[in-house]
Amino acid sequence: MKTEELKAKGLTEEQISFVMAENGKDIKKAKDDLKAMTDDRDQWKSKAETAEDALNKFDGIEPDKIRAELDEWKQKAADAAKEAQKQIAERDFADALKAELDGISFSSEAAKRAITAEIKGAGLTLKNGKILGLNDLITQLKESDASAFVDDSAEKAKQQQAKFTQPVGGQRTPGAVTKEDFRKMSLDERIALKARDPETYASLKG
Repeated sequence: MKTEELKAKGLTEEQISFVMAENGKDIKKAKDDLKAMTDDRDQWKSKAETAEDALNKFDGIEPDKIRAELDEWKQKAADAAKEAQKQIAERDFADALKAELDGISFSSEAAKRAITAEIKGAGLTLKNGKILGLNDLITQLKESDASAFVDDSAEKAKQQQAKFTQPVGGQRTPGAVTKEDFRKMSLDERIALKARDPETYASLKG
């Protein structure tokens, strides 16, 4: 649309300016709409191409096979996590058990290893750094397999007895304890003497 054509139709300058302005708006809107449609077309085209590329990567691959492989890797991850937790629990249990058994006297290292294995196989659980039921189990083991343990009280009594049992030849003989010796004895030593020689103990105490 040209100005001359409008003048030929008898429009005034004001009318012509109005018509040209409105026509300009329509043209701009049409251009904007065309650009928007072109942009949308280009975006959808790009998305379609991207989707097609992604689908092409799966050519020849069966969906069921992909799902099976994914499930397999998930199971492997779960098994690895479970095994790690198991190893950590076993290590913590072993550390706690070692700390407890270090305070117990065994007749030999072999006896200690055997008792350790038996305790580990008993199914006890660790809670807050303590092995539940361990003391009761050790008490039972001392009753059923006493030879694996050293009786601390009996061992101490033997040591006290040896202390006052020495060869003849100017030295003490069994039971040859003086009142001076008796006064210097500790409570444990007196108990050992009483267990070994009640008559001597009674005479010295009196």
